[in-house]
Parts: sequence; C-alpha cells; structure tokens
Amino acid sequence: MSVQGQLVRNETPGYSTSWRLRWHQYRNKLIANPRFQKWAARTPLTRLIANRRATQLHHITAGFVYSQTLAAFVELDIHNLLADGPAQTEGLLSATGIPEPALLTLLKAATGLGLLESYEGSLWGLGELGAAMLANPGIAAMVRHHQHLYADLTDPTALLRQRDSTALANYWAYGEVKTGEISPETYSELMATSQGMIADYVLDAVDFRDKVSLVDIAGGTGAFARHAVARFPNIRATVFDLPAVAEQAAAAQNNDDTANALQYQGGDMFEDPLPEQADIMTLVRVLHDHDDKPAQHLINKAFQALPLNGQLMVAEPMAETPGSESIGHTYFGFYLWAMGSGRPRTATELTSMMQIAGFNNVREAKSPMPSLVRVLIGDKINA
Repeated sequence: MSVQGQLVRNETPGYSTSWRLRWHQYRNKLIANPRFQKWAARTPLTRLIANRRATQLHHITAGFVYSQTLAAFVELDIHNLLADGPAQTEGLLSATGIPEPALLTLLKAATGLGLLESYEGSLWGLGELGAAMLANPGIAAMVRHHQHLYADLTDPTALLRQRDSTALANYWAYGEVKTGEISPETYSELMATSQGMIADYVLDAVDFRDKVSLVDIAGGTGAFARHAVARFPNIRATVFDLPAVAEQAAAAQNNDDTANALQYQGGDMFEDPLPEQADIMTLVRVLHDHDDKPAQHLINKAFQALPLNGQLMVAEPMAETPGSESIGHTYFGFYLWAMGSGRPRTATELTSMMQIAGFNNVREAKSPMPSLVRVLIGDKINA
C-alpha cells in the first residue's frame, strides 16, 4: 500500500527483468556511496570522470546564475557597446551607469561564460558567444522576454501543480490578440525577430525550386515567407494568421523585391478554412505551442486543404535530438508548460501525427542546426 511520499517499486513493469534497469540501479547505488566518491576522486583512472561529473552537476546548480548574468549583459546592452571593438572599464562605467565593483563583477562573470574576453589594462572585448549575439538579434530578444519565464520559475513546484495564469501565458496571449485585447505588435515582435534567426536554417534543408505556391500557417509578420520567396523567386507565398496580425503585417510590408510575391490572409487556423491549392504548406515553430488534440487537428486541416501531390513541412526544435537533449524536454518542456499549452515532441511523434492525418513518405530534411530546428516533410498522395 502506497502513501504520499513513498514509492511502491514492485509496480514498475519489467523491473526485475530489464538488464538496463538493473545495471543503472547498481551504478547509482555505487555513485551514491560517499566512500566510492572519495575513492574515485583520488584514483587516477577515475579522477577525470569524477571531476567531469562534479562540474556537470555544478553547472546545473549554477544555471540560474548563468542565465541572470546573461540577462544583465543584455539589459545593459554590453554586446552592442563593444560591437566596434574593445573598451576600457572607464568607458563601460560611463555607458552603463553601474558602480565599478558591481560592473567588474558582471564583466568577470560574463568572461567566465565566454561572452567577453579580458585584456591587459582593464580592456574588455567580446568573446565568441558575445560576438555571435551581434549576428543574431533574436537571441537578445529571447533573453529579454525570459523575465516572464523566470518569474514563473520562482517556485517551480507550484508551477508544476498549477499552470494557469502564468506570466508567460499572459505574454503569449493568443486569445487576447484574437479578440483585440492585446496589440498584435506585442504578439508578433518577438516571433518575427526570432523567426528570422532560423528561417535560413530551414531553407538550407529544403529545395523549393519546383514549387509555385506556399502557405505559411501562423506565419506572423511573414518573416519565414519573406526568406522563402527571396531564396526561391519562383514562389508566391500566402501568410495566414489572425486577422489583426495579418492586417498589421500587410500594412507594414516593405516595398522590396519580395513584396509582390507575398500576400497576407487573416483567419483563425483552428476554426477557419485554410487557403487551398498550395504546393506546400509550412508550420514553422507552431505545433509545439499546442497540445496534442489541437496540433493533430491542425495537421489534419492542412492535409484536407492541400491538393493531391501537395506537401506539408513541419519545422521546429524537436525533443531527444542527439547532442541537444537538454534543449528539448528540459528547456522547451518547462517553457511550454509555463506558457500554458503545448509540449516538445520527438521527430518520431510528429511523423506519426502526420501519418495519422494521411501524409505519406514522411521524411526528415537535414537541417544545418538541428539543435534549434529540425525539418519534416510529408506528401499528400491520396485524397
């Protein structure tokens, strides 16, 4: 009989027959033994492993400090202050208005994270990670909006027990944008900034030279569609999003080379008919924002709207991506939980959802940056 705070271990299916479980149980019992840990730290053959594991655990423990160091770095705009080259501490004191001891604490912390480099004579320049932020303004935008996520994570167990009315859910208030209670500018700004950051990665993975018509579902201000028609001039694209978002995006459209190839159509992707007769429909970082039932409904609608031989492309970060496991279930798992809907899915899960809708030959197109976005494409062969 189980009570709160206790586990009934013999209820675990296959517990006694799984060699992997039995090995892990033995390993964990060994690692949890203080005498073994002392021995491992002193023994040359195991010292490197023990030190690496201790460092990994420390990084997890200190992760919030790292994220707040980055938040202060971005809030003070240090990466842009150093964009033209290194600067002395005195110049940064004047630009930021932060007292010298506090500023030095931040600059040294940022150096430890690879955001900055320190030189002789109190000179500071960008490190590799800081320089990378200049090429990707979406990173700073994401960091700034993370204040909402951090507020929700102040009490993580409370968040796990109750995900309603979170700060992040209020930020991504789809329903309020739909009814006009929240400005579409607020809703679209971050999506547009961050979407441009990964659009080229997606387009590097696909070949749209044989396509004529593209519909980007929940395409926001058209960041992905603009990149697509610029890369493949043969395409005409329709961006489908909420009426308020589509209207704002159309009004703000630049008269550049892509303008004539883009149009915006307003509608609710769950309730209204999707544009038809497209060669390809795209869902770029959309499905993981929604729970299983509405996500499956949206894939089904795409299948119905596509003509025979049409294709659906799904592009988003996916769980259990080799080498990036912490991005999927860890970062996006908590992010989407705080947002109030959606969950990270594996490529296998998304493939299954596309197949349920009727798509055939679902395959992955190789993304140059799978940690940030992976790409699946499915064909509509049968009606």
